[in-house]
Amino acid sequence: MLLALTISPLWAQKDGKDVSIPLDHFYVERQGSGIFRKMLSKLTFGLSTGYGSAAFRHQLDGWVVYQPSAGAPLLYNPANPSQGYTNWFNRIATAPLSVNPSDFQVNSDTAKVGFRSKSFQLPLRATVHVEFAGRYRIGGGYALEYTRVGEFRPLTYTNDIQPFSPDFSGFLMKKYFVSAGVSFYRYDNYLFSAELNIGGFSLGNKFDKAAMDKSLLIGLGFPVERELSEYFRIFIRPSYEFRNFTLNIPEESRSIRHRFNAFYLNIGATYRIPELPRCFEPKCRAQVNHAHGNREYRSRVHPIWKKQNPHYGENYPTLIRYKGKNRRKLNPY
Repeated sequence: MLLALTISPLWAQKDGKDVSIPLDHFYVERQGSGIFRKMLSKLTFGLSTGYGSAAFRHQLDGWVVYQPSAGAPLLYNPANPSQGYTNWFNRIATAPLSVNPSDFQVNSDTAKVGFRSKSFQLPLRATVHVEFAGRYRIGGGYALEYTRVGEFRPLTYTNDIQPFSPDFSGFLMKKYFVSAGVSFYRYDNYLFSAELNIGGFSLGNKFDKAAMDKSLLIGLGFPVERELSEYFRIFIRPSYEFRNFTLNIPEESRSIRHRFNAFYLNIGATYRIPELPRCFEPKCRAQVNHAHGNREYRSRVHPIWKKQNPHYGENYPTLIRYKGKNRRKLNPY
């Protein structure tokens, strides 16, 4: 008996070498995604639409507003009363002018004169950004906006100066920008952030681009995001944009500055490309990240609008025994 106890450990050690089972012969090392997909998984794409409200506004310093007995008002330079100007909002046009002393006219040197038009925008906005350190984001975007231009009404002398309308009712505006943001508060699955957009804009062919000088587009946004899953979010985004342009009049060596700041309320969704590819096996119902051979895949049964834990899945967080009529049973089984 003593001899058997003495020989057994010697045989198990086999000259001091470890004879434990080599698990690497049974479990292959999983291979994740390639570097290209890993880079794509850092990008978050967004698409939104909504409503915007803006007001085109300009002042006519150094000009005289002349209101004839019939028709729209005209502008003229006090130093050159024979030359009038119309359509000074988007594409300046000249018109011969014969001032009738009985008609109403007002000089901006003695009074503040100008016009204002309310408008609305229907935006379609696409963005892409990268999030890092759990709270910061940087990216850019592009937007198309249909802008409906209303009637221009005078800021002063509303009983003496007639409103006027431009030679079009709406136009398509394009915007492009870079953005930077930070998330500053989280409540449950809701994420509150602040964003700064800086870029440019184009007002389309209805404007005389050769005579225009445009400012930068500067926007402040405060998106509130609801995380539906690790890849998919919906959001609502109030924002405000500052922008203006100047229409130059070469004959007079003068210009008219137009401001059209706007408030927006956008609703949309963002989607981040998953790092792991979707499982290729149609019958596979694994809820966790898993492997087929040495390749790792994510579950094919996870909807993108439902939050999941990649280690055990959450498609059915409540067991059937606790659902419906089973909740009233002492022993559901």
